[in-house]
Amino acid sequence: MRLLIMGPPGAGKGTQAKHVAERFKIPAISTGDIFRANVSQGTPLGIEAKRYMDAGEYVPDELTNLMVRNRIDEPDAVSGFLLDGYPRTLAQVEELDGMIKFTGHRLDAVVVLTVDRDEIVSRLLQRAQVEGRADDTEDVIRRRQEVYAEETEPLIEIYRDRGIVIEVDGMGEVAEVTQRIFDALDAVPES
Repeated sequence: MRLLIMGPPGAGKGTQAKHVAERFKIPAISTGDIFRANVSQGTPLGIEAKRYMDAGEYVPDELTNLMVRNRIDEPDAVSGFLLDGYPRTLAQVEELDGMIKFTGHRLDAVVVLTVDRDEIVSRLLQRAQVEGRADDTEDVIRRRQEVYAEETEPLIEIYRDRGIVIEVDGMGEVAEVTQRIFDALDAVPES
C-alpha cells in the first residue's frame, strides 16, 4: 500500500500515520521527524533545514525530494509506505509521481484529515509544552497554517481529480479517528 496522509499541521497526521503503518505493515515516513532528527544531530541538512523551520517556512524542494527519494528506496519501503508531510508543493507532487512510477506502482490513496482550525492551534500549543518543541510558538503555528493553506491545500485537488482522496473527520478521540481511517481504507485496492 502506497499512501499519503495530509491535513494542516496539528491535524493528527503523525499519530494516525503510526497506526495506519502498523496495520498495513509499511513504514510511516515523516519529513518533519527526519528534519528534526537532522537538526538535533547538527547535520549539514539539519543546519540548512533549521533556518526554514524556525521561520515556519517549507524546506526547499531539492533537499526534501532527495531525502524522500533516499528513504523510499530503503528495503522496508519496497512493499509500500505512508508519507506524512510530503508532498507539500506541486513540484514535489511531480517528483513523487516519478519516484513511484519508477517502481512500477501507483499511489493507492490520499487520506485527508479535516479538523477545526482553532482546535489545531490549541493542539499544537499543548504539544509544544509537552514535547518541548521550540518551533511550535503561536506565531510560527499561525504562519504554518497560512503556508499550508496557500501551498499544500491546493494539492488535495490534484489527488481528488485522480479519484484517490479519502476525507476523514480528524476530530474526536484518537481511536475513533483511527477506526474511521481503517474503514475508509478497507475499500482501497493495493497497487
